Amino acid sequence: MSSTTEPAAAGDPSAALADADAAYRDVEERIADYGEETVETVAEAYDRATDLLDRYEGQATGTGRENFKNFIQFQEQFASLVEELPDDLPERDAFEAANDRFDKRRLSESDFAAARDRLDAAGDIAGLLDERREALAEYREARREVGRALADVREEIAERERLVELGDADLDAPVEEIRDPVESYNEAVGEAFAEFKSAASAREVLSFVAATEDYSLVGFRDPPETLREYVETKEVGTEPIADLLEYARYSNSKLDHYVEEPTALKRAVATNETYLERLDADPLRLDWPPRSAADLRWRIEDLISVVARFADDEVVADLRTVQSLVRDGDRFERLRTAAEAKTELSDDEREKVASGAVEDELAELRAEKERLEDAREEYPER
Repeated sequence: MSSTTEPAAAGDPSAALADADAAYRDVEERIADYGEETVETVAEAYDRATDLLDRYEGQATGTGRENFKNFIQFQEQFASLVEELPDDLPERDAFEAANDRFDKRRLSESDFAAARDRLDAAGDIAGLLDERREALAEYREARREVGRALADVREEIAERERLVELGDADLDAPVEEIRDPVESYNEAVGEAFAEFKSAASAREVLSFVAATEDYSLVGFRDPPETLREYVETKEVGTEPIADLLEYARYSNSKLDHYVEEPTALKRAVATNETYLERLDADPLRLDWPPRSAADLRWRIEDLISVVARFADDEVVADLRTVQSLVRDGDRFERLRTAAEAKTELSDDEREKVASGAVEDELAELRAEKERLEDAREEYPER
């Protein structure tokens, strides 16, 4: 008998896992009723029998000397298969009934069809192994689906908790205390880097970018190796990046008047034109709204070391002003949360938080999270 459990509600991974577990247990019990070894024996015999039927159906039917020879071979092999079966094998009589169908002098396709019908009962037992494999695969997939649903619910909970946190923020807080220094620094460092990129040699600029690799919180993309090697070894590398880009757009005949190896410049510079054009101060700027005080504390340390390599003291001073604000962690976090609330929360979201709707959603999500966690614990990996 197959499982009679009710189907899981659509979209309910916990219920689907319970159903998959019940289906797996059901087929396990049916196998246990016969015994694992017995089911394997029946399955092996059934596979051998159906293989003989498939191989000989077109060869042992009809008339002709060759057909008769094949008929004798088939009859002997099928009879031998049945004789070797244990006397107490479940559905042994199905194999005997199939064999009886071949106890005649000539076979037809109908004999093979009838034999297959008589083997159906043995096929049901043999099929239990495949049924179990399928049930196990479905169980594992259902359990993975619970895991995916749990991850989604946890993410939704984090989003709602974030809404509550932002909804509690003081929207009248003087966020300009941190916004103005951040904006001042960002503008200053942008201008300073643009001037550095414009005035310094390509060799110096790319050397600076490469050196920032030692500062993990400064996210410049490493210069392409072919470009960096070219500007370090060729005389033209002492010229500004803008000049190299201009040269790369010249024809080879015109470029021949400016560099010794036009093809080498084209290969190193023209192929990396996008990298050079997009190289700017973005990795040095501070986010708005700002990161947490804990994150900023370490990032600013790195930025001070990096920015001081090309910018004047005023730019570094702007950065140190932000650093001093970060040191007052509690106040900085209050202002940061207020800045995030003003930037991230829509009017509808503020109303949802104020009305308590978000807290209601949180309660439902936490209950669902607990249910999914319980399901994962109740139904272990198999």
